[in-house]
Amino acid sequence: MTKIDTSRPETVLPTPSHTVGPFYGYALPFPGGGDIAPVGHPDTITVQGRVYDGEGDPLPDAFLELWGPAPDGTVPTTDGSLRRDPATGGYLGRNGVEFTGWGRVQTDAGGHWYARTLRPGARGNSAPYLSVCVFARGLLVHLFTRIYLPGDDAALAADPLLARLDAGRRDTLIARADGAGTYRFDIRLQGEGETVFLEFQ
Repeated sequence: MTKIDTSRPETVLPTPSHTVGPFYGYALPFPGGGDIAPVGHPDTITVQGRVYDGEGDPLPDAFLELWGPAPDGTVPTTDGSLRRDPATGGYLGRNGVEFTGWGRVQTDAGGHWYARTLRPGARGNSAPYLSVCVFARGLLVHLFTRIYLPGDDAALAADPLLARLDAGRRDTLIARADGAGTYRFDIRLQGEGETVFLEFQ
């Protein structure tokens, strides 16, 4: 039996009484939640990053939902992310063929998350983006933000939302290219470099 040193706070795992719920680790994750792109699709990109709290510490129990249009800008209407096994009734996850445009991922112990999706196409006069909903401890109401991809400076400059923000705040919504179809997007809930969050009415 492993003994835990309870004399130092950093060695004790948090319990429900240490934080504000709700807690998202039970029943909500499903197999392949971050594998939004169909297997082998040529427009697949990986978006990854970390979620940080107001003190700059990574959150090991945050939860993200992502939505994005197909590469041609159309909104997918295909369901199928939560297929069930007919024999056991358990969740099988995605079938790897249809693109639903939706994914759900948790952060790991280091606050890291990733999703494989298709490069979103432009819709209307907006630059292409992925919509993100953030759930985390201490948040009684979830937060909404966007992930814009770099590469088309003219589209980013013309985007109505980005055009309303000063450069420092605008940069919190634009992912950083990490090469080979991979993008980095960190989410900061508060403090220096706080991500721009959106309010819908």
